[in-house]
Amino acid sequence: MTKKGLAATAVLFALLLPRAAWAQSDAPQWLKDRRYAEGIGIREGDFELHPGIAGEVGYDSNYFLRSTGSGFANSGGTPNFAPPIPALVFRITPSLYISTIGPQRREGDVIAQPPSVRFRAGISATYREFVGLSSDPVAKQPQNDISAQRNIGGNADARLEISPERPFGAVLFANYGRFILPTSVSSDPNLSLNRDEVGAGGELVAQPGGGTLDWRFGYALRDTLFEESAGQPYDNIVNSLYTRGRWKFRPRTALLYDASFNFNSYQNETLAASVGGLVSSTPVRTRIGLNGLITDRFTLTALVGWGASFYQTTLVNAQPQYDSVIGQAELKWFLSASPGLAQSADVGLSLSSIAIGYTRDFQNSFLGNYYGQDRGYLRFNYFFAGRALVSLEGGVSGIEYPNMYWGPDAANPAGGDPRHSAFTDLRVDSALFGEYRFTDSFALNATVRYTANFSNAVVPDTDLGPGVAVPAAESYDMSWSRFETFIGLRYFL
Repeated sequence: MTKKGLAATAVLFALLLPRAAWAQSDAPQWLKDRRYAEGIGIREGDFELHPGIAGEVGYDSNYFLRSTGSGFANSGGTPNFAPPIPALVFRITPSLYISTIGPQRREGDVIAQPPSVRFRAGISATYREFVGLSSDPVAKQPQNDISAQRNIGGNADARLEISPERPFGAVLFANYGRFILPTSVSSDPNLSLNRDEVGAGGELVAQPGGGTLDWRFGYALRDTLFEESAGQPYDNIVNSLYTRGRWKFRPRTALLYDASFNFNSYQNETLAASVGGLVSSTPVRTRIGLNGLITDRFTLTALVGWGASFYQTTLVNAQPQYDSVIGQAELKWFLSASPGLAQSADVGLSLSSIAIGYTRDFQNSFLGNYYGQDRGYLRFNYFFAGRALVSLEGGVSGIEYPNMYWGPDAANPAGGDPRHSAFTDLRVDSALFGEYRFTDSFALNATVRYTANFSNAVVPDTDLGPGVAVPAAESYDMSWSRFETFIGLRYFL
């Protein structure tokens, strides 16, 4: 048996962070919610523009997600790698959003009925510059030079709603994102794990009975492309069919249902199987539940259902499957009395709140094909007098990886050699974002984020055959921690 190749070595390091967390750490906090990002705006006819620009300086303790152990392929004590490398980080983020005029600007209109078309689009980009702070001489070598990580990530999206708030309508949407991942993850400093995601889709919307019943049937496409050859075995396309509905049987309470059927396909299935033991799948999810205000200050969301992965077994015979309960539960308390909306997502940011919740689901993964996640969280949002904003969230997760197997090779065309037995990591995440707005368009903000993965697992990157121990220098320690903090100024309209 031989090593599975440079692609496996390079990509595994970045995969210590699950896919969902990539986007979270790739953009400033305020870009995740348009209510944070936008100000009063500029009206141009039937449209309003929301330009903005921000500058930040910060500190990152472990951009490469290195292990604090020694002698592993992703830690110090090996020829090619240094321990975690701290760095100063400078970020510049311009953004622009455009939309049809919102309800606040329509308050004085004579015609109060909703528009026949509603449109929204936005684009943002973040440039990062790094200055390494390590005195370790190994950190100065090309494969560890954090200053070479300067790059630009960004997002763009557009959404068109046809006949919104009417009995029958439609939605069209498209999006693009460029996500930056560390490039120096092996002895080759030219490797890059940056990826591009392109998406598009549409929905048919039915809202008969004045919105008492709201049902949507949709299709979405997501194409994920890695920019360098090391990541190309992981290029994939996801086609999703989904439906979700809401029936408000009381003014403050709604019955919810959602279901999805996905087709996850690797663009080069043979290469994905041979490099990482990865195969395509057709995951299915369905959930039903309730959302409603218990009192004027408390709201409850509870969804329960089932999820199944349905991974193919033709290229890799030994293939674990996810087949279990999924769900979500959240109890939220509003600091001021709620207006009585049936869906908490409709509540504006002006209603400060505290929420405690739990989610259980599974996600497609480039390490072991999938992982299950149970996460409990606590969230606090506070917006005072249109000036002071505080957003705090912390969570603890159990990340469950199944039994892992090597893909096919010359010695075993059917694949299935054991790689690592099933294990569970403990993930801790927390994020604090605060902003003070001196005016309606100028603000000082700060972000603090801590993420840590606690694990006893060491995953081998070399297939030496069944029962043969793989040395630590050719294995990856799944434990890591990362601390980030930023302070900056933002101008927005």
